[in-house]
Amino acid sequence: MTVELNTGSVTAAALPPLSRNRNYHVLWGSQLVSELVSQLCLIAFPLTVLAATGSAARMGAVSAVIAAAHMAANVPAGVLVDRFDRKRVMLVCQCARAVAMASLAIALYAGHFSLAHLLAVAVAEGLLGAAFDPAEHAALPQVVPEEQLSQAVARNTARRYIATLLGPAGAGFLFAVDRMAPFAVAVGLLVASCVVLCFLRLPRPVPAGESESAEEPEKAGLLADGFRWVLGHPVIRPTLVWLMGCELVISALIIIVLARSGEGDLAPGQLGVMMTGFGIGGLLGAAVAGRLHAALPAPAVILGFPWTAAALTLLLALVPAGVPTGVVLGGIAFLIPTAFTTVMTYQLTVAPDELRGRLSGVVGLFAGGAGAVGPLAGGLLMSGGSSRRSLLICCACLAVVAVGTTLSPKLRRFPTLK
Repeated sequence: MTVELNTGSVTAAALPPLSRNRNYHVLWGSQLVSELVSQLCLIAFPLTVLAATGSAARMGAVSAVIAAAHMAANVPAGVLVDRFDRKRVMLVCQCARAVAMASLAIALYAGHFSLAHLLAVAVAEGLLGAAFDPAEHAALPQVVPEEQLSQAVARNTARRYIATLLGPAGAGFLFAVDRMAPFAVAVGLLVASCVVLCFLRLPRPVPAGESESAEEPEKAGLLADGFRWVLGHPVIRPTLVWLMGCELVISALIIIVLARSGEGDLAPGQLGVMMTGFGIGGLLGAAVAGRLHAALPAPAVILGFPWTAAALTLLLALVPAGVPTGVVLGGIAFLIPTAFTTVMTYQLTVAPDELRGRLSGVVGLFAGGAGAVGPLAGGLLMSGGSSRRSLLICCACLAVVAVGTTLSPKLRRFPTLK
């Protein structure tokens, strides 16, 4: 099915280009800062714990705390976003994160390390970071016309890879300078984000009772509405299962590749080359995702991604570690932005404005849960066998996702939005 979207007399050609949309750039930049801070913290928190306590178990615990807080906050954050002004929610989140980070930076500068204090800041970072994401996702269709929504979503996918390339490396460098340096830089980034967000202009939302959507309930802000709508939607429901399957296997794949470096005598920097390949592949994929989304039918993207990823994972099991692994891993990452753009464009287009925050929260909960289980599964696979065997299992799992996608009538006929 092909759905043609038009805003009355205004055609896509008559719209100002996305590059001149100030509100979109404010949203894009603020979310990039949010993801960059999250990536900084992902490395800086465990390194700080390890340096202060020497305990690998405590180091792992603080990473788990951040992931658990982020996952637990997704759905309540979606409710919050749908009940209150989205700009205000984003500002409060960034300001509160800045205050929490500043308290930790000051304590470390003064030489007062407290594991309880660090864990409290880690929880705050997980909770507030989770609340920021649905607000930004829900605000996107308010500042971008429907005709440009897929282009905006495609450009947004680049942020993840930029943050992945810069965040961990930056955290390691800053930590080598001083333990408090990553958190001080995070404070500066968050303060800058708050200043930029002050210039964001969002249209006033339509009250729930005046919504043009006749099929949605008028109860804004109820937690159950988000689950009911997402799980009851005939297309989004199977898409959610598809997303969870892909996210679980891809996140397991990354852990297996990281662990693979310990099997042989890799030259210094080879592990970095492999992960850089993933980041560069994702950036290149994000650069062309908008054009690929426009050129390819949505079912071809939804069906093609798991089949192609399974084939590349099989190739990953056969090539030697190092640069060849980085190239193949980059090929997998190249496909992700187009798949994400296709899925998210559909979700944001069909969801009523008063439910977009909860949609993002529910999807984030399930995808985040799969993303948290994936690394654990990857670690268990590597503990019981070689990387080649583990990669072949991942290949088989992606093939199962691909077969399920092919057999699903809704996914085979996934709506194409142009």
